[in-house]
Amino acid sequence: MLICHCNIITEREIEQTIIALLDQDPWQLIVPAKIYHSMQKRGRCCGCFPNVVETIIRVTENYHARSEATGVDVVSHLDRVRGLRIQYGSRTHEGRKSDHRAA
Repeated sequence: MLICHCNIITEREIEQTIIALLDQDPWQLIVPAKIYHSMQKRGRCCGCFPNVVETIIRVTENYHARSEATGVDVVSHLDRVRGLRIQYGSRTHEGRKSDHRAA
């Protein structure tokens, strides 16, 4: 599935980049800008960032579910990430209407 129309980036490419970053440091905080920097791209309109965040959460949860980390560590880390999403207003989707999202 195509996630970023500006840079022609697929969901699979983003997932592979997230896994590569998690292999380097499993407990780092991964944000869309870090993924784009790792792919040597840059966000242009940034309309894809909400979808990228959802992909980050899904891939990170799956990665840690397969790892040797204890369940308490994983839940604590993911709760902090979700708390940051709520704190910094991911519900607003950069001020766009809910019907604006392409995916």
